[in-house]
Parts: sequence; C-alpha cells; structure tokens
Amino acid sequence: MNASPVIERIVNLLDPSGDILLGTTREAAEAAVRSGDAEAVGKIRGQFAILQAEGKTVHMARSIGRPMRYFLAKRAAGPCLIVAERIDEIFEQLRAEGLEDQFHPSYTRMVPAHHVMKLQLTGCPDPNPTLHRFFDPRSNTLPASIEAIGTRYIERLVGACSDWIDTIEKDAPIGVMFSGGIDSGAVLIAMIHALKQRGQTPQRLKAFVLSVKENAHSRETDFAQASDFLEAIRMPMLLEVISVEKSHIDWRSAIEVTEDYKPLDIQSATMGLALCQGIRDQYPDWKYLVDGDGGDENFKDYPIEENPELTIRSVLNNQMLYQEGWGVDAVKHSLVYSGGQSRGHVRTSAPARRLGFHGFSPMALPEVIEVAEGTPFIEMTDWDHEKLYALKGQIVGAGIQAVTGVKMPVNPKRRFQHGAGGKDAFDALFPLKETEYRQYFSDAFSTSKLAERLPAE
Repeated sequence: MNASPVIERIVNLLDPSGDILLGTTREAAEAAVRSGDAEAVGKIRGQFAILQAEGKTVHMARSIGRPMRYFLAKRAAGPCLIVAERIDEIFEQLRAEGLEDQFHPSYTRMVPAHHVMKLQLTGCPDPNPTLHRFFDPRSNTLPASIEAIGTRYIERLVGACSDWIDTIEKDAPIGVMFSGGIDSGAVLIAMIHALKQRGQTPQRLKAFVLSVKENAHSRETDFAQASDFLEAIRMPMLLEVISVEKSHIDWRSAIEVTEDYKPLDIQSATMGLALCQGIRDQYPDWKYLVDGDGGDENFKDYPIEENPELTIRSVLNNQMLYQEGWGVDAVKHSLVYSGGQSRGHVRTSAPARRLGFHGFSPMALPEVIEVAEGTPFIEMTDWDHEKLYALKGQIVGAGIQAVTGVKMPVNPKRRFQHGAGGKDAFDALFPLKETEYRQYFSDAFSTSKLAERLPAE
C-alpha cells in the first residue's frame, strides 16, 4: 500500500509593513532570501524579517531590529511551519488550528540575526535547519584614530537616518526616544543634520524624555540630563517630557510584551513601555519613533565587572559578542531566544510595536555595526577596562563634531531604567531577584494564562 503524500504547509504571520528596507525594493529583498545566497541577503539594507519558500525548502533571514520566530506543528497530513514575530501569535495560530496542546514557549525557535536559515519541510522527522552567516564584518580594519573612526561611524549613522527619512511621509513628525546619553544624543543630532541637509526644519522632531513624576526634580534623572543636553546644542525647543506616575510602571507588563525574562532587558523595556504609552496617550496619531539602541553593543560599553561570565579578553576577542552572544555554534546559544542584542532588542522594538509605533534603530543596522566592529579595540585600550568604557564617548563625540559641526555633550553611561526616575524609583519598581522575573514569565506564558490573556476570536 502506498503511503499518503506529505503535504507541507506554511503560515507566515509576519507583516511586511514591519520591515524597513533602505535603498532596495521588497521584490529584490525577497528574491535574495529566496535564493538562499548569503552574499545576496547581505546586500539588503535596513530592518527586516523575511521568509521565502520554494516547494519544501524554506529560507528565513532577519536583522537585529526585528524578531522572527518559528514553530513546527505536527499534522497527520504533514508538517505545518508557523512563522511570526511573537510567541503569543504562534499560540493563537495553534489554537485556531486546534493544535494548542502542542504548544510550549520553549518549543518555539528564534531565527538568529545576521544568518540565512534553511529549513526543509520533509515530514517526520524534520531535519535541523542550517545557518549561513550573511553579515560577517572584519575586525581591526580601521586606523587607531578616534577622529577617523568617529567620522566614518557618524557618516554611516547620518546616511542611514537620511535614507530612512526617504521612506516615510514628507511631513510626518518624528520622535526620538531621548535621554541625553551618548547614543540617543548622537541619533538626535544625526536626525537634525539629515533634515537640515534637505532644507527641512528640526522642529519636525520631538525628543521624548520619560520622567517619573515622584522624582521629577532630581538631578540624577534623564529629565535633567536631557534638558542640559538640548540647551548645550541650542535645541531646547525639541524637548517633550512624558511624565508618568510610578504606579503606572509595571515590570510584569514588560515581560508579557517582550516575552522574555532577563532582568536588565525587562527593566529597560518597562521604562520603554511607560514612555511609549505616555506618548500614545498624548499623541494618538503619532507614528514614527527612532532610538539609539545598539550603541552600547557597537562599542562594547557594558560593565564587564557586572557579568561573571565575561572578561575583557572574551569581550574583545569574540566577534559581535554583545550583538549576537556567544554565537550559533556555542553551547550557550539559546535556540528559543538566540543571544546578545539579537535576543535583547525586543526591549525596544516590542513596546513600540505594542503601542502602534513604527520604530527605527539605526545603530543596530549592519552598515553601522560594521564600522564599530572594525575598531582596533585591543590596540586602543591595551586591555584596560576604563579605556574601553571611555572609548565610545570619545569616538562618537569626535564623529558628531566632524560630520555635523555640533559639539555634543558626552555624559557618563546610565541605563534607561536608572535614569528615568533615579535610584529611589528603580529600587521601588523592580524586584531584587532574577527568579521573580523567571517565575512570572513561566506563569504568564503557560497555555492556560495565554488563553486567558488572548481571547479566542
């Protein structure tokens, strides 16, 4: 007796409007992914998550700026591949198909950023996917010159911002998620410069700053830092303070929105969610937000002492460690989440998407990362922690002045969750133990809780 033919099925829940393609058409981008040619995919500029299939062969590719998850459901007729940005979208599709008993969040998989994934839908058992890197920046390609690296880095940043402006409506207002720090400051100045090059007024921009009402007058907050920054660059009119009561800031909501549990990312996302909600409340029709996420990763500006897994040698010797984690071949690589900013960027993208914004993260684009990765870090720091931590401010400040003529304030590093309301607000808002974040995630993404939170259509 002949076996029944295997019938593969693909459910692609990715919204094409979530992609930001710079200087290329959708048709060309899809053709590159469909080919499976890593070199061709590497020429796609922008933020994207693209799936293409031919017969039983599926190719998927994404940049850091957009997550891309998949789940292989089992059916008697053949496998069903479900692809989406979110875990809960996969659950909803399984429930609609009557397959929710197969669901568990740990069964979902994340396509790692900067790789073309090839999957064969051949039926049980489906083989493991293969990965081919499409973005492979070379290290130590630039001279050990603060000015030279900074100029090239900011030129790429301004170019990306300018090309993005070309993709949106000519009169659309643009919000910058702003703290007065190095990265959001550089992005704001790059946007101002790109608009001036077009003969447009910077007043098209707003620098949105989150302020926790109970600590609004503290000098240790982003509100104070952002105000001083804008005064220094003679753009105080761009400041837009979004005041939020402490009682309206909830880390549990951030876990549900980001679908993750890592404390630092959840803390950042908690503040991002509060800021996005505040902007939406004041501006119901606002559409576009730009942020500086990725700048710390680019210049490896995280306190090594806070992570017992890291040494300065592991940080400087591993390609794009902060962008991708330990790499797809490492034991520590998470199939559910991937690693580094490939995992953590949801701290920024997910709150914006939840509140209906179109977010853009120019510092997370490969063309910008490429310049930073070419920095001769070892030569410029001689393995010294403090020299490494100072490097980003020196490079970005010099580059901003060289490219835009603006002398940018270079403020000390401060995380979003610490600057929005100061230490007192942070201590009151967040649990001390990582296990509390994990436990809430485990509960919130159980099948029963997802079913409660997502009413069936």
